[in-house]
Amino acid sequence: MHDDSRPSPSTLAPPIIASPAKRIEAFTGDPNFMTSLARGLAVIHAFQERKRHLTIAQISHRTEIPRAAVRRCLHTLMKLGYVTTDGRTYSLLPKVLTLGHAYLSSTPLAVTAQPILDRLSEQLHEAFSMATLEGDEILYIARSATPQRLISVDLSVGSRLPAYCTSMGRILLAALDDAALDDYLSHADLQVKTSRTLHTPEALRASIEEIRRQGWVIIDQELEVGLRSLAVPVRDSSGQVLAALNVGTHAGRVSRQELENRFLPALLVASRELSTRLYA
Repeated sequence: MHDDSRPSPSTLAPPIIASPAKRIEAFTGDPNFMTSLARGLAVIHAFQERKRHLTIAQISHRTEIPRAAVRRCLHTLMKLGYVTTDGRTYSLLPKVLTLGHAYLSSTPLAVTAQPILDRLSEQLHEAFSMATLEGDEILYIARSATPQRLISVDLSVGSRLPAYCTSMGRILLAALDDAALDDYLSHADLQVKTSRTLHTPEALRASIEEIRRQGWVIIDQELEVGLRSLAVPVRDSSGQVLAALNVGTHAGRVSRQELENRFLPALLVASRELSTRLYA
């Protein structure tokens, strides 16, 4: 269980902006807040698609949680069947999926959206998804994919992508109030993904103001060259945005005009149908 090695910085997973440890520290004064539970969840979230096997040092670096605490979290997760180790690195076990399944099987949002996404994908032969905002990222909670692979990262329920350069993320950011949006733009890690990526607070704010006026957005190859997507909001009975729906297409196959003329009406109808079903 011990990991006393000191890997060089190049072997460490990149640190996360606004680390879990800092977010946990913010609740220090709350007598009902369980720091150990929060740390355990942060350790689980440290694992990613490209970092499936991590050492204690790497997890500590990613989360900024002390190594001794990381070691105890991993020991507990191993005893409960959520984590395994080869003696040096740790990886998640399939039992972790039960945590997400509890949400997906109980929330009406994902359950209600899935048949609607399946129908859209069958009719329009593209991949349709729904996501919510989770910190600085979007979290996929429903998806109906097609055989065509659109981008280099496989997307499925539970996948995360940056909010600022994705269509669903831009929709969800537009739904924030001005104070929350200012906070996001002040700390978000706005990386240049392609030559088209809007990566300054000023450019993003202008885009978000336009989204607020028109109610939808097309993101054209900002996340990855060749990926063009369209997103609309899903609202509750009071008009608040719960999630975003989108369609992802290849730029060489579907033009912006076709997205707007052919796909936008279908997404808007689907969004209204989902809202109606949720609050019928």
